[in-house]
Amino acid sequence: MIVLPVAKTPQHAAPKKPPRFNPLAALGPGLITGAADDDPSGIATYSQAGAQFGFQMLWTVVLTYPFMAVFQLICAEIARVSGHGLAANMKLSFPITVVRSVVILLLLANTLNIAADIAAMGEASALVTGIDSRFFTVGLSLTTLLLQVFVPYRRYVHFLKWLTLSLFAYVGVVLMIDVPWGAVGAAVVRPSFPFTTAAATMIVAVFGTTISPYLFFWQASQEVEEIALKEGRPLKFDHHGAPSEFRRLRIDSWGGMAFSNVIAFAIMLGTAATLHAHGQTEITTAAQAAQALRPLAGDFAFALFALGIIATGMLAVPVLDGSAAYALSETMGWPAGLELKLRQARGFYAVIGIAIAAAVVLDFSPVNPITALFWSAVVNGVVAVPVMIVIMLLSRRRSVMGVYTVKRLHRFLGWAAVLLMTIASGAMFGTLIVG
Repeated sequence: MIVLPVAKTPQHAAPKKPPRFNPLAALGPGLITGAADDDPSGIATYSQAGAQFGFQMLWTVVLTYPFMAVFQLICAEIARVSGHGLAANMKLSFPITVVRSVVILLLLANTLNIAADIAAMGEASALVTGIDSRFFTVGLSLTTLLLQVFVPYRRYVHFLKWLTLSLFAYVGVVLMIDVPWGAVGAAVVRPSFPFTTAAATMIVAVFGTTISPYLFFWQASQEVEEIALKEGRPLKFDHHGAPSEFRRLRIDSWGGMAFSNVIAFAIMLGTAATLHAHGQTEITTAAQAAQALRPLAGDFAFALFALGIIATGMLAVPVLDGSAAYALSETMGWPAGLELKLRQARGFYAVIGIAIAAAVVLDFSPVNPITALFWSAVVNGVVAVPVMIVIMLLSRRRSVMGVYTVKRLHRFLGWAAVLLMTIASGAMFGTLIVG
């Protein structure tokens, strides 16, 4: 008699091991958001801080990290849980006139910031190539616009992720110069700075550059894009996989903002150890910082710094105009998303195009890019605190978050971030009045 083998039933099958969690795969919207925070305007601010005050301002970058990371995490959680961006959630919870006012101010601030960024990209390109900066201002602006309009989100997001690697140029600059690490450690652990209007203004500038409203809207909107891309559902309606999703959000937000602040630290450290150490304290643009580095740190350090400005601008401009387009489209009820084709989201792409075009016009007008950046900081100072308060209120609403309202520790750090930005904004306006 022939005995046939018994088929293995499912209950006898060896249990499948769950796939190993890859922390690097969790990096996405938070990483891009953090990298975009180190835009050419931010590079200019950090360079000014290092050149003017040496190591004395390094503590500001360390201090802002936990507040920045937690606040970005809260924005990401609101989007992942509710399935809507920040503006859409605000529209459901607050008077429409309030939401429209905030979004219009955001659009204005972002346009001014874009103008300053593309001007810096043009100047840096001219330094490297010797070609007229206006050629690069127009060319790079058009390139970013075409990429956003004609490349689907699923491919475009990979392009943005690769661009984040360009920020390591500033780590490279630090590795090429002599750094007195003992003095650096002392400046971070025992902060000391002059109690002057200039120092107060610089602290406010660093805080305002590091924690900016456009970052809140962008990261939240990208989480909504990720839901659509994976054909998933908001966690409020689908609890399956919630623990792993929240873990991904934590790694992405804390990791992305750590990357952002490490680069900011490197920029400030590099300019402090070179420009400030040699008496070069007056820097107004990122391109000037790159040019001033050349005789002190060599041609290669100069090239790294300048090319970093161009690459970070290519990363930051889409985040700036994209965050404004998402916010306005959600407020107006228009279809929005970089995965959509032009004919499917005409209003959304129109906002992106108008913002870039207006920024280019500003750069060819008598308005100085530094003046544009100054007013961008002022508008951000107006917008930041009320927007942050609204976000914190949203994070506690069950109508928005369901059972996933923000945790107590995150709530504490979130409100501490609001307080930090309130003090910074108050100090900024105080210095403007005194000045």
